[in-house]
Amino acid sequence: MKLWGGRFKQGESKLMEDFNSSLPFDKKLYYQDIIGSIAHVKMLCKCSILKDEEEKAIVNGLKSILQDIESGSLSIQGEYEDIHSFVEINLIQRIGDVGKKLHTARSRNDQVALDMRLYAKHKAIEIIDAVDILLKNIKNLAHKNPVIMPGYTHLQRAQVITFKHHMMAYYSMFYRDKKRLENALCILNENPLGCCALAGTTYETDRNFTTEQLGFKKPVDNFLDGVSDRDYIIELISNFSISMMHLSRLSEELILWSTKEFDFIEISDSFSTGSSIMPQKRNPDAAELIRGKCGRVYGDLISLLTTMKGLPLAYNKDMQEDKEPFFDASDTFLKCIIIMTQMLEGLKIKEHNMYNAVKKGFLNATEAADYLVNKGVAFRDAHGIIGSIVMYCEEKNKAIEELYLEELQEFSYKFQDDIYEFIDYKSTLKKGAKKNLL
Repeated sequence: MKLWGGRFKQGESKLMEDFNSSLPFDKKLYYQDIIGSIAHVKMLCKCSILKDEEEKAIVNGLKSILQDIESGSLSIQGEYEDIHSFVEINLIQRIGDVGKKLHTARSRNDQVALDMRLYAKHKAIEIIDAVDILLKNIKNLAHKNPVIMPGYTHLQRAQVITFKHHMMAYYSMFYRDKKRLENALCILNENPLGCCALAGTTYETDRNFTTEQLGFKKPVDNFLDGVSDRDYIIELISNFSISMMHLSRLSEELILWSTKEFDFIEISDSFSTGSSIMPQKRNPDAAELIRGKCGRVYGDLISLLTTMKGLPLAYNKDMQEDKEPFFDASDTFLKCIIIMTQMLEGLKIKEHNMYNAVKKGFLNATEAADYLVNKGVAFRDAHGIIGSIVMYCEEKNKAIEELYLEELQEFSYKFQDDIYEFIDYKSTLKKGAKKNLL
């Protein structure tokens, strides 16, 4: 059954029907489509465009379709063009010709725009909640493990930090991600229903009524923009991409730290896998998959940007290509957040190994240079002196704090007994701005 074929003499080819159909993927929007239609029908009745009994019949019919879909007694399948035609045709079959009045003062263009806004809004809220849980887990893990570890630049041991401080860097990243998502949610929270095809309708409708019914903050300002705007989807996927980058960076560190070369952590059995031939191995597959899926979300973003870049106003069928990238990106991102959250819950921190890595890395070298500066040595000279001491330590297989005072004084007479307290790893963290590391 075709709902909009009145001006055609010939039927659509089967090939074109399959090519044109979006039902296999936009069936995800069934809930948004039905609640949007219910709000629209209530508005039509309020504005005396539909009679009370017509409103009641249509609303009850729509609610029965929703109930049957969710109970599993009505399956979303068949030769329908999209979820919108599926709902409307099933409605007409249930309540008769009055169901044909559902589409009064509405276009499929603003219907599609509405469904996607409602779905994007729902998904953004779900993801923000998941990011909130991730933030709590990161903070909990960090505060439970304020242990000393090496900090790195260029993947080389640089200065002593704490595991708590390192993890709280990711807390800062994901907190920014949450704020970006909240901002995107605020921007997208506008109602496109009533824009119709692109220029509104001659009916006296009430856009503020449907706005209130559907929980939007306001109607969109411009009809053409309302039906053709996909910025909010692009912005959300862009935000997902930034956050996936953060997840990927954290995954990379977990992967490195779980190697025997680092051996700083152990990922729980729940999020590790074994080798098909090497029984000794524990592979960090969960972290590797998150790292790999980052590129997938990037691809969804580039796909939609490319689709939208050359489209004139207003609606074009190209925009049907907005759904699969958004569905994929949002589902992938949400799954990765949940996996990371649970993986961090079972993480085992190997404090002793982290501390040994600090001792082997000369991570108090900068503090030793600061000590000499405090004794009146120019920093550039102090830098050179400590560099020579590091080379000496490497030859002797010693740490700086393991050298005797007489050995240190061979490089500078400025060294005194107080050097050992000054370069102690724990005490350095308590000095000045370094207190932030604790």
